[in-house]
Amino acid sequence: MKIAFGADDGAPTVAAVLDHLRDHDHDVAVVDDALPWPTIAHRIATAVADGEADAGIVMCWTGTGTSIAANKVPGVRAALAWEPWIATNARRWNDANVLAMSLKRTAPDVAVEIVDAFLAETGVDDDEVDNIALLERWQDA
Repeated sequence: MKIAFGADDGAPTVAAVLDHLRDHDHDVAVVDDALPWPTIAHRIATAVADGEADAGIVMCWTGTGTSIAANKVPGVRAALAWEPWIATNARRWNDANVLAMSLKRTAPDVAVEIVDAFLAETGVDDDEVDNIALLERWQDA
């Protein structure tokens, strides 16, 4: 799977996620961490929206800022997850295509579990996704 990845700071959690993705043969495109977090999130989200990546992962201190910034890109549904259950169900019920996590408050082993849950979930509740699509069309009108 091709994953677009960006974090605005180095941390053990960031290293654990990157190592795990690479160890599991994902093709990881990393955005330079010297950029401001809104730019990183925008680049990751754009890669997902344009089909250059199958999914995106963004990390900042809280995860909130990168989630908000990523969600500004049309077609992106970024979800902030702090445990695997949230990640699984963000994919299932909301068709989330970008995962956001805190690089400061998420332990490395938990972050890896969250990533695995996010990437493993392939079932999507079409009714919920249709409701989100209605909102997107309404905004475009």
